[in-house]
Amino acid sequence: MWGAPAEPADGYYEVRPECTDVPKTKFKIKPGKTLSARKWRAAFTPEGYLDLSKTLGRIQRGGIHPSIRGEVWEFLLGCYDPKSTFDERDQTRERRRLQYAQWKEGCREIFPVIGSGKFITAPVITEDGQPIQDPIVLQETNSGIHGSISHMVMKLLSNGALDKKVIQWLLTLHQIGLDVVRTDRTLVFYEKQEHLSKLWDILAVYAWIDEDVGYCQGMSDLCSPMIMLLDDEADAFWCFERLMRRLRGNFRCTESSVGVEAQLGNLAAVTQVIDPKLHQHLETLGGGDYLFAVRMLMVLFRREFSFCDSLYLWEMMWALEYDPDLFHIYEEPESADEKAEGSKGKAKSFRQCGKFERENMRNGKSSEAPLPISVFLVASVLKDKSSKLLQEARGLDDVVKILNDITGNLDAKKACTGAMKLHKKYLKKAKQT
Repeated sequence: MWGAPAEPADGYYEVRPECTDVPKTKFKIKPGKTLSARKWRAAFTPEGYLDLSKTLGRIQRGGIHPSIRGEVWEFLLGCYDPKSTFDERDQTRERRRLQYAQWKEGCREIFPVIGSGKFITAPVITEDGQPIQDPIVLQETNSGIHGSISHMVMKLLSNGALDKKVIQWLLTLHQIGLDVVRTDRTLVFYEKQEHLSKLWDILAVYAWIDEDVGYCQGMSDLCSPMIMLLDDEADAFWCFERLMRRLRGNFRCTESSVGVEAQLGNLAAVTQVIDPKLHQHLETLGGGDYLFAVRMLMVLFRREFSFCDSLYLWEMMWALEYDPDLFHIYEEPESADEKAEGSKGKAKSFRQCGKFERENMRNGKSSEAPLPISVFLVASVLKDKSSKLLQEARGLDDVVKILNDITGNLDAKKACTGAMKLHKKYLKKAKQT
């Protein structure tokens, strides 16, 4: 209702009472600005077709009401086609749930702790595929899960030597467990074992199906909100999988490089254009590789904001970047390429795109993919701290300290506004060079 007071959103993501040092949440549910359940329902036709153009501006201005956040995210991340009907989406949902169940069952057959409601935090296998007879491991898992873990691994080995994929996957399971118990531990939600094990299961299944990337530290921070927002484990998995489609390049590592290096290079290029003095100063300090910004890019500012504010930031970013072809790009990459080739004269509807995506479209086609908004968000933080960095940073430790001081002090909406301004400035200057 217009004129009604803003409502704090913290009640939807309760913090444990003993955790008194968490960043304060700035996001508030504002009637008339925040996307409400009523406005969201009104964006659908009776058959289920969704006009996202009616909601993107509202999300960019005031975020999403927590009660509908999960289902809106599914569209923003490209889980569903807005041009599909309710029935078609139900079919897609059921097909995906079945696919996830099959993958999870395949993982459970290899390692029965998957899906048991438990998880592990100690290694179970050596790099050459032999079971680890560790008292901690035995104590941790001798709890009714069809015997001990060493027995599970011995049973697995009875069929012959394990292949490389199985060994690599088993080696990551305890690391996932260690990260799970550290993820969002200030929230009451994760006091329940079932929620921790659900997070572990999803990350373990993802590590199994994505052989190229597997599991890397930071993924638990990206997956955690999905568990909270979507009740069905399979739906949460697919939302996370779609987010990883955007970010997996940051986690892909080779013997000579780390995936996020490409984004750090982009950040350096943007900063050099919009704030050459700061870029030169950082280079002089030995920070020209911009490694101090890794965390911001890898987990999308999860550590710099409160839990609630980080969700607000994410949905604003995704609304700004929204591309109506996202579902088809992910679901049918070949046909999406053909569609693009066969419709060179036809531009996608401006109205259905996010503001950031529209700016990229106005800028014309480039041989390189457009930079993500996350790069400009980090650049806007650096720009905002430019004077302090130039005056006070005498070494990389100072740079890290100044940037660490922003935790809890950033405003998500201002950060997105700043990123959009820098994006526009960058495109303009890039055209002139």
